[in-house]
Amino acid sequence: MGAVGTQWFRRHGPVSPDGPRLVCFPHAGDAASGFAGLARALTPAVEVLTVRGPAGPGRLAEEVGALAGRRPYVFFGHGTGAVLAFETARRLEGRPGGGPRRLFLSGRGAPAGRGGPYDRVRADAHVLAAIRRLGGTADGVFREPGLLAMALPALRADYRALGVGERPAPEPAVAPLSVPVTVLAGDGETDAGADDVTTWCGLSAAGSEVRVFPGGPFRPGRHTAGVAALIARSLDLRAAGPTR
Repeated sequence: MGAVGTQWFRRHGPVSPDGPRLVCFPHAGDAASGFAGLARALTPAVEVLTVRGPAGPGRLAEEVGALAGRRPYVFFGHGTGAVLAFETARRLEGRPGGGPRRLFLSGRGAPAGRGGPYDRVRADAHVLAAIRRLGGTADGVFREPGLLAMALPALRADYRALGVGERPAPEPAVAPLSVPVTVLAGDGETDAGADDVTTWCGLSAAGSEVRVFPGGPFRPGRHTAGVAALIARSLDLRAAGPTR
């Protein structure tokens, strides 16, 4: 990866010029700050980038492919970002340099059939419920009518740009990804519990695993040490903390 395009990615903290990279795909409406704890645990050994604003998987595949170079990298997608990470990885397969070394996915299952309960959100109340559950947007925004009014157009745009609710189920004839998948779930999940998120495992031909964390629904800001250790291990680095 050369210079990072600030239009598409935010870089967290100082980095090693030759180190591996983690590219984070937040849930619609979430801010890069949702991955701040993970970035602190991994930098400077790992360069942590967060996708900025609504962008389709085709554009992101072009951007990631252009800056990947020979340095290993992994994807972490949460909520609607899990779909975007998966679709971006699919578009990177077969290109020079290949795709990410591993996908870390959380917050929802693979898109198939009727989709998840938060895929077809249209009313503002449904958008806000999805954001609250998956940890997107600071809680203070919900308590300030003025800030909320300013934030809602961007949240709606994120959902429209991702088009999650309009994407059909994966074609049965399409070969699974040749990228291993690690699914992250919380033991208190309801709409995207361990039984649901395991649907990602069927879309990888390179192996998969499911890690269930205690303490309610999974969010990137929780269990930072355990998640950082999994990511560090996938990049052949010394574990950043104990896995749980």
